[in-house]
Parts: sequence; structure tokens; C-alpha cells
Amino acid sequence: MMQHHYASPLGGITLASDGKALTGLRFDETVPGTEGETPAAFEEAVRWLDTYFDGRDPAFTPVIRLIGSPFRRAVWDVLLTISYGQTMTYGEIAARVGYASAQAVGGAVGHNPIALIVPCHRVIGAGGRLVGYAGGLDKKRALLTREGVCL
Repeated sequence: MMQHHYASPLGGITLASDGKALTGLRFDETVPGTEGETPAAFEEAVRWLDTYFDGRDPAFTPVIRLIGSPFRRAVWDVLLTISYGQTMTYGEIAARVGYASAQAVGGAVGHNPIALIVPCHRVIGAGGRLVGYAGGLDKKRALLTREGVCL
């Protein structure tokens, strides 16, 4: 397992890789960004993050490896379909994966190992409520605002 630290406008981000694919991305307030050379395993993810934080839709997904139960993977696959600047509710995701429980979807969304790139910040509560984000609701609001979403 390799790690790389990225300095974003919203704070430090820790990236994890198995050497072939990105396996993790999380906001980490305790980790400063790393200056200097980017290891090859992280180049695509850093290019994605640079594009995103420059205020543009990256329009590509770096090579990622999502490891989880079939249910979690189904939810994460739906997250990958939520376009830049769009949102989806937990209930809408539940309907798409064929489960009636928005709460179960919330659990799967909360265990997304590659936050931001697998856009769990684009999932909102019923009625457009801003709920749940491992990086904190302040970051979720800032990310959605960056994408032009008004809540």
C-alpha cells in the first residue's frame, strides 16, 4: 500500500494505491500536502484533483479499485453516474439498486473508500437536505458550491 498527500483548497487529502490503481481518497486535516514529485501510481488522481480544484469537470475517472460487498459496489457504481454539478438522493439510489432502504444506501455511501472521485458528496437527503459526509458538511457544501449546485 502506497500513500501520497495532496494539498487541496479545502485541506489535506490522503491518497492510497496498490501500485496499479487508486484504492483510497480521504480528507485528512492532520496531513499537510506534499510538495515535489508525484509517484506514478498517483499521477492520474492528482491530475483529476488539479482539474477539479481548478473549477473544471475532470471528465475522466482515474484507474480505481473499489473493494466491498456486492451491495456497496452497486451503490458506488451508481455514484459514478452522478455527473459533475448534479445531485441524487439516497432514495433515488435505493430505487436504482433495487433496495427500498435509503438508510442502507446511506451506510454504503458512508463507506465509499474513494471520496470525491467516487462522488458521494453529490448525494443529498430527501427534499434537498444536506446530510452526511465523512469529510464534514462544510466540505460537502463547498464541493457542491464549487460545482454550481445551490442548496
